[in-house]
Amino acid sequence: MSLYADLTTPAVIVDLDIAERNISAMAERLRRSGIAHRPHMKSHKSAAIARGQLAAGAVGITVAKLSEAEAFADAGIKDILIAYSIVGEDKLRRLEALHRRASLIVTADSMPVAKGLSAVGTRTGKPVRVLIEIDGGLHRGGRQPGADTLAFARDLRELPGIQIAGIMGYYGKIYAQRDKAGFTAAVRAEAAEMAETAELLRGAGIPVGIVSTGSSPAAIYSHELQGVTEVRAGNYVFFDASGVGLGIAREEDCALRVVVTVVSVPLPGRATIDAGTKTLTGDRAHGREGFGIVVGRPGIRIEGLNEEHGFLAFDPASEQIKVGDRLELIPNHSCVLPNLCDRVAGVRGGELDQWLRIDARGCCY
Repeated sequence: MSLYADLTTPAVIVDLDIAERNISAMAERLRRSGIAHRPHMKSHKSAAIARGQLAAGAVGITVAKLSEAEAFADAGIKDILIAYSIVGEDKLRRLEALHRRASLIVTADSMPVAKGLSAVGTRTGKPVRVLIEIDGGLHRGGRQPGADTLAFARDLRELPGIQIAGIMGYYGKIYAQRDKAGFTAAVRAEAAEMAETAELLRGAGIPVGIVSTGSSPAAIYSHELQGVTEVRAGNYVFFDASGVGLGIAREEDCALRVVVTVVSVPLPGRATIDAGTKTLTGDRAHGREGFGIVVGRPGIRIEGLNEEHGFLAFDPASEQIKVGDRLELIPNHSCVLPNLCDRVAGVRGGELDQWLRIDARGCCY
């Protein structure tokens, strides 16, 4: 019998046993470190998976876009951090409506953004809780750590309708690390910069209840996050080929996979599968070549992708592949795949268990 014969390929699947194990392991790790978890929804965009994370002890959820927050609030999840600057009157009106029915935290790194949030808090009579975003080194947004953040916090404190709840940073440069020593040093530096900035604000009489930071690698090294109160790990729930390449995950930790069918063997040592960039994405992996891992078949490489085709290379003397064969792949970047699907197959023990709805699919606005 072929692999997952009841699923039409290409099929994005989530091994529920692995995902639940990852959720439990992260929850226990953070409990031991005394750090709260507000997982990022970008990895799965599924209310069902979010409920599992909350049941394991998460204090709320994190989203990037306002539409994601709306989708999760509609699904009954109301404690939400929107970790993205909200700009524009159209979005502020939507934020105001959501603010009235949910428990929100939002971020700000400029006075135009802060003044918009102030107006929402003033109109509703319900102060908007704000985390000041700090630039973690990628320069994609945020105030600079230290004096610049303090000056901004002082200005923010003068606005009506706003409650400063703390600070938030994303230190994405950690993904350049390749070993335990590198990750440890990066996490310690991240924590120290955030903690020092938090203390600077507190010394000026500005309350900093939340110090929010952390990627999945940082959360894995959470025992080094001194002074941090909350992390926002997301990718850990699935992991992927990048996590394997970074050394923070093994193949057996990767919960999100794609079942594909071989549709052509045009030459010895070459085969084509029915999944390309529209299923797997064209993202490259950290620390690995190619476009994913063929589970249990290290001799097969995913060398290229078109929109609907994936190109495999292998040694025909040691690997036998024929048209109709099914293979299981681990993608380079799991966070992108659910956003390409209306639903994904939740599997257990090699069989379909349930369909998982992707509630926030396409919520990029």
